[in-house]
Amino acid sequence: MHPLTGKKALVTGGSRGIGAAIALRLADAGADVAITYQKSQNKAEEIVQRIQQKSVTGFAVQADALEGENVIAAVRKAIDSFGQLDILVNNAGTFDMKPVGETTLEDFDRMMQVNVRSVFAAVNETVKQMSEGGRIINIGSVNADFMPFPGGSLYAMSKGAIAAMTRGWARDLGHRGITVNTIQPGPVDTDLNPANSDMSATLCQMIAVGHYGKPQDIADMVAFVAGPNASYITGATLNIDGGFTA
Repeated sequence: MHPLTGKKALVTGGSRGIGAAIALRLADAGADVAITYQKSQNKAEEIVQRIQQKSVTGFAVQADALEGENVIAAVRKAIDSFGQLDILVNNAGTFDMKPVGETTLEDFDRMMQVNVRSVFAAVNETVKQMSEGGRIINIGSVNADFMPFPGGSLYAMSKGAIAAMTRGWARDLGHRGITVNTIQPGPVDTDLNPANSDMSATLCQMIAVGHYGKPQDIADMVAFVAGPNASYITGATLNIDGGFTA
């Protein structure tokens, strides 16, 4: 019933959307959960309260993923508070749509800093103390492999980098019994990508099951990969997309 009892988790970008669903799902499975947030302190506090209602420990740390040093500080805070960190979920990210020729070097740098550099910073710090059985789970995007509309090249590039680093890290850490995987959501109904948006009708025609996913769909897969039955899964890229890329 509670396969993650005693485990300590950190979910970046855990105050809303997919990140919040992941944090709550890990708490349901028995883990103590820390989350990071950028600006939404009220939403973060609400998620923490809901985590604590599940009879586990929860707290929030403000950390802007644009600054890798903030992410490192959040990892250290989680380790200092919990005494260990067994599960790291890199969920925080940014999304911007601009066609090539209209993007700037600043756009490129921001996408890399938030979506790639911050993930590297979190993993690089976490593995200094993570013990056997640890789980690192990176939230990527099916756009790393499939970009069905113009303007998404920088985003696709950043998420492709996540999948590539995941494979390398799996090799680096396999001998220590630590698994590293990327989960790539397809269209998911969140406040940033609502299922009733102008684009949703077009996207739904491309999804095999005909509808958007829910944040819980991603959270359920994260909980499985974080659990004891997934010890032989590492270096994998797992698409949770309703057949969007089929």
